[in-house]
Amino acid sequence: MAAINVKLMNKELENLPEEALRRAPVWNSFLAKNKKRIEKMDTTIHALHYKWSERIDCLSCGNCCRVLGPRLTDKDVERLAKVTRMKPAAFISQYLRVDEDGDVVFQSMPCPFLGDDNYCAVYESRPKACREYPHTDRKKFYQLYKLSVKNAETCPIVYRVLDELVTL
Repeated sequence: MAAINVKLMNKELENLPEEALRRAPVWNSFLAKNKKRIEKMDTTIHALHYKWSERIDCLSCGNCCRVLGPRLTDKDVERLAKVTRMKPAAFISQYLRVDEDGDVVFQSMPCPFLGDDNYCAVYESRPKACREYPHTDRKKFYQLYKLSVKNAETCPIVYRVLDELVTL
């Protein structure tokens, strides 16, 4: 499949949060009316994930790395400290904080490892939450459906998956 034109992608990204907010009632209504059906749709949802992941180049977007702060696990911290050649305590002090929910997150966004070219400087060692994003290929997707509606404000892949899902 051909990737979406970068100019078109940039134009879509400008309006993504507003469009996702506009579409959210449709997506939420679909969930309310189809909860049992969605619980059995992982294969379909995964196919939509792969379809849109092939068409949309994450490097032309990078929204997730600019605005979403992943929750870091102890293993993430260990791995990141090692790859940055820092002691875990020093890594924590320099890069991390505990948020209002008690989660360990980066002190500020965008991610300190995001380059100007949208490449991740620690890609092979990135946090688990980053590895799994945008979560549209997860088993039991229905458990993350409401989170995905929120993520559609940031991620064009999630937006497209949800928008196509409600037409099936």
